[in-house]
Amino acid sequence: MAGAIRQPIDISALERYIDANVPDIKTPLNVKQFGYGQSNPTYLLTSSSTSTRYVLRKKPPGTLLSKTAHNVAREYRILTALGPTSVSVPKTYCLCEDDAVIGTAFYIMEFLDGRIIEDPSLPDVSPEDRTAMWRSAVETLARFHRVDPASVGMAGFAKQGGFYARQLKTFRSISEAQAKAVDVESGEAVGKIPHYDDMVAFFAEQRTQPKDRSGFVHGDYKIDNVVFHMTEPRVIGILDWEMSTLGHPLSDLSNLLTPFTTASSRIAQEIGRGSTDFLPNRTPGLPTQEQCIGWYSKLAGWEPTPVEITWGEAFGLYRGSIIMQGIAARYALRQASSEKAKDYAAQMAPFAEIAWGLVQSCKRQIEEHKKDEPERSKL
Repeated sequence: MAGAIRQPIDISALERYIDANVPDIKTPLNVKQFGYGQSNPTYLLTSSSTSTRYVLRKKPPGTLLSKTAHNVAREYRILTALGPTSVSVPKTYCLCEDDAVIGTAFYIMEFLDGRIIEDPSLPDVSPEDRTAMWRSAVETLARFHRVDPASVGMAGFAKQGGFYARQLKTFRSISEAQAKAVDVESGEAVGKIPHYDDMVAFFAEQRTQPKDRSGFVHGDYKIDNVVFHMTEPRVIGILDWEMSTLGHPLSDLSNLLTPFTTASSRIAQEIGRGSTDFLPNRTPGLPTQEQCIGWYSKLAGWEPTPVEITWGEAFGLYRGSIIMQGIAARYALRQASSEKAKDYAAQMAPFAEIAWGLVQSCKRQIEEHKKDEPERSKL
């Protein structure tokens, strides 16, 4: 998955920094760049003398649209804190926040020799392994959510409580900046996501929001952000921590279960973001959404209600459309690090339409719940 360097770095300067600060890593280094990494350019470092491999993550070059995204220091901090726990994460080696070394801040972590599978239906594995791998991904998330931030010195990692209100404020600021980004060739602005104002108004209603909870959240937990063992059906590490914070665990669970959410959506299927493989009984060994929620709830210690699940799905896709808007904005400025950036950018508007449809579904569920309340009170 690593090949030619698309965004050059000063390898000699990097080696000098490592020689002076990271004795565990032996230079000289062979450097390649991974094809994935939508926001932070990611490189494979191989020691020429020991053949040991490492991973370097850095901020992208240029003036960035968001002050909160691309936070490699945040990734480094939480990975380092989780190292002694039962949560599977790669070992960290160093954080360099001096832009003078290779142009932007970076950190180096352990290379996990395992499988990163982009397709969440997990093709080319047995039905038994497919079940076990999905269960491992779900239970790994639940174990992560059970870690008390204070127990690993991270009580001040972010604000406590009011997660979704903070998310709305943060993503509003990010989205408005992204909408103004102008393509360097066409001169056209990226623009708002569809139904933006109406979705913000709905999610801002406190009476409809899930019951407040606070703990660690990964921020982008999904199948292709975990590393599976090379031969065994289990997770050996979680990657891509730049959006980690203290917040509501529902956000991570919803993100992981997005393939089940979008499986029946025609729009999602048309843009390649929905697969009928996730419809019930379609793929041998693939669990149902209900099974996943059951595995999670048993280990995490709390169980979301059906309305919370739908609300979380809707918010997750709204948030996802803004993330795609960010990729569109970076592509417009030609700052995107992924080879697939243009394709993701084109999916921004239809993904927002899917989110809007889920908002309507959530509204109906809330109204039905209200109608049922008088009947339950008579019992």
